[in-house]
Amino acid sequence: MSIPVIGASRSRVDGPDKVTGAAKYTCDRELPGMLHAVVVPSTIAYGRVVSIDDSEARSAQGVVLVMTHRNAPVVDENKVGAQDAKLFLLQSDAVEFDRQPVAVVVARTFEQAVYGADLVRVAYETRAPQMDLDAAEVVEPQQMLGVDLRLRYSQKEKPALDGAHTKIAQLYRTPTEHHNPMETHGTVAAWDGDTLTVYDSTQWAFGVRTRLAGVFKIDPSKIRVIAPFVGGAFGSKGTAWSHVPLAAMAARVTGKPVKLLVTRPQMFGWVGHRPQTEQHFSAGASADGTLVAMLHDARNETSLSDDFVEPCTVFSRDLYAVPHYTMHQELRRLSISKPTYQRAPGESTGGFAVESAMDELAYALAIDPLELRLRNYSEVNPNNGKEYTSKKLRECYAQAAERFGWSKRTATPRSMQRNGMLVGWGMATASRGTHRGDSSARITMQTDGSVVLAVGTIEQGTGSPTVYPQLAAAVLGISADLVRFEWGDTNLPTAPLAAGSQTAASVGSATVLAAQALRDRLASLGGKIPAEGITIDINAKVDESEEERYAQQAFGAHFAEVEVDPDLLHVRVTRFVGAYDVGRVLNAKTAGSQLVGSVVWGISMALYEKTRFDLRTGRIMNATLADYLVPTNADIPNPDVIAVEDDDERVNPAGVRGMGEVAMCGCAAAVANAVYHATGVRVRELPITVEALL
Repeated sequence: MSIPVIGASRSRVDGPDKVTGAAKYTCDRELPGMLHAVVVPSTIAYGRVVSIDDSEARSAQGVVLVMTHRNAPVVDENKVGAQDAKLFLLQSDAVEFDRQPVAVVVARTFEQAVYGADLVRVAYETRAPQMDLDAAEVVEPQQMLGVDLRLRYSQKEKPALDGAHTKIAQLYRTPTEHHNPMETHGTVAAWDGDTLTVYDSTQWAFGVRTRLAGVFKIDPSKIRVIAPFVGGAFGSKGTAWSHVPLAAMAARVTGKPVKLLVTRPQMFGWVGHRPQTEQHFSAGASADGTLVAMLHDARNETSLSDDFVEPCTVFSRDLYAVPHYTMHQELRRLSISKPTYQRAPGESTGGFAVESAMDELAYALAIDPLELRLRNYSEVNPNNGKEYTSKKLRECYAQAAERFGWSKRTATPRSMQRNGMLVGWGMATASRGTHRGDSSARITMQTDGSVVLAVGTIEQGTGSPTVYPQLAAAVLGISADLVRFEWGDTNLPTAPLAAGSQTAASVGSATVLAAQALRDRLASLGGKIPAEGITIDINAKVDESEEERYAQQAFGAHFAEVEVDPDLLHVRVTRFVGAYDVGRVLNAKTAGSQLVGSVVWGISMALYEKTRFDLRTGRIMNATLADYLVPTNADIPNPDVIAVEDDDERVNPAGVRGMGEVAMCGCAAAVANAVYHATGVRVRELPITVEALL
């Protein structure tokens, strides 16, 4: 059943609360008698704790508990699901990575806890960490979340590549990157007998509940997780990391509610990161630019205890029409914390390699980079031959190229200048798989005609309290001002992990189905609302037959302009135009914000971000925002983003294909390709630095 076309630029209903401070985040939560906890992180990357002297800390003013592996409650820190990491809950003296929790200090105030943590003296037996990707233990994963990591279209990749008219074979590298949302992680935990209430900054309240139930061996029904406003996450808050149960452990020992906030330097410790990758990519084409073969081999770092795959090869698997293709991924164990998902995992890193290689191939063939992509356009998914629910990538290319002025480009590197600066133009394709998870929803029409929509999803800045009422109102044919949204609580209907650009597809579909059922119920009553109102509960399960029938994917096109100082070799992105095929747009304003945010991060990935390790000690050397570079407003042009809207009736009931990440996929390659056009220097390792251009 179709729904009305919507997409009006409705301002965020929670905007005033956020800018005035009325919106309460986890760090704002105050409970009677609450104590404050601070983690003491390790100062080595590999070894063991020999001794802990906490006498000064225990005697410091306000300190009520110093919890170490000597006195911590015995709990289960083993992983319980595919996305969960092994936790580090003070159960042993082993140290596996820099900034691993080795103690927790609890005090009456946050300042007292910080001071007490500084007084804890830890002695270590230090061992040489493994930080060399080439020498590290190899792990051969077969799948990641259902994705086959060993795929080939045929048995003729190597012969086809050898016989190609033109071929390229290059190594592309991306660095370790860490999440730095405005709000760091934080948890407030309170026990009432054997019942636990947790306030957490998380992307998945239900996942936190499941993990805590496993740690403490109690029924999930005895745990309530409340996730108020979340001040950014980008993948790092997709799982319950060690600090969440540590807060609950401290609360159980002290008998008081405990708030534990992760400091900014500790964000580089146990809460995940994007892993470094090395990608060997080869491609061959005939003289007219038709691809004949692709080989994509990738490896990424993972921890000593856990496997995490950065699925780089997914980008090449699902994009271009190529008859012979193979992909392969492997992991290398280092003395680091477990990596995790970071905005556009896999496709952003894979997109850099694939779209840089396509640019190199275009220059080798003397074919315009956009034309090369059009000549290898795939009308169906090349991996499985399935028809797409919808695909408007051609329109993305055309609209973005026209807006950017691509036809005015001169092909020769270093041929364009302005005001003494080298000017470069580059482009790349965006591509990302679309996902949807099972989601429930409860919708109630009250006697005054107002509506309450309730889903236990979260709000991390994407506009949930604004968009879902807007969607329900469109189905019901009423003003969005009449719909109120309740979220962020495991006492509400279940919702999936708010990640992978699946939230609007999942929660949005549940919203559509619930609103349609309410509309039909109201019609059956002749439009009269009963005295008790009308309540509808919906469990919107994924239609697996539809997912099997069609390929579901979002696409886009990036066009970037850079200026490079010929003397200083400083790179600045001066213009950026992108067009993205994302299905139905639910709210033009919030959608535009999501696309712009992805572009900003793509530029940041290209030019700024890199976690820097001391390879001798395994310690991170730039674990502050003073040293870990992210762009400021002055570093970013005003990105011109276009949503090529498509009322995709086949993808899901909401008609959306996700836009929170697609605009980051391939974005760094567009910038790198522009840098090559400006300078004639091909950079195959991110971030692009002055040293690389020398």
